[in-house]
Amino acid sequence: MGFRMVLEAQPDLEVVGEASDGSEAIELARRTRPDVVLMDVRMPGTDGITATAEITAELPETRVLVLTTFDLDEYAFGGLRAGASGFLLKDARPDELLAAIRAVAAGDAAVSPRVTRRMIELFGAQLPGERERADAAAALTPREREILVAIGRGLSNTEIAAELFLTESTVKTHVGRVLAKLGLRDRVHAVIFAYEHGLVTGTQGSAKSAS
Repeated sequence: MGFRMVLEAQPDLEVVGEASDGSEAIELARRTRPDVVLMDVRMPGTDGITATAEITAELPETRVLVLTTFDLDEYAFGGLRAGASGFLLKDARPDELLAAIRAVAAGDAAVSPRVTRRMIELFGAQLPGERERADAAAALTPREREILVAIGRGLSNTEIAAELFLTESTVKTHVGRVLAKLGLRDRVHAVIFAYEHGLVTGTQGSAKSAS
């Protein structure tokens, strides 16, 4: 109720529904096709991670922002891997809540790549075995692969530009192409992709050969 009051006071946001559990959230999302779903990961019955996976798979235009108690929570990590575009602490201030929702709605991630990298390091045992790295990045040019590895290391566009001697606008263009070619929602999922496919190590964050 508190979240709803904050959201309904904003001229650019509209609350289209509320759900009491994951199953209800899935059905409600199907009916209302929201831009953003604010998802509690710990619920009775169908949990938020399962609901997030179903919603993001069925409704690719809908972004999910998961709510968690701790910023380095295995549930938050599970939510990101299930397709969420970010996570938010339950005790977040109203301005943080609004900023996160707007960021996710705009196609950005509501969690920094550095935090995602730290979560992957902590919960790396949950990652599947290393896949065929060559196949995973086959669609990328050598420069785009460099950009992906840099994203996986948690670098910002500014840092990537400085390291690779490129302009920020060029980096932004490459980032967009990487996401599009790999079918990734945002930078957070690019970080996860890079780790899952062995392009970045889990303990040192250094690039590995992808040959």
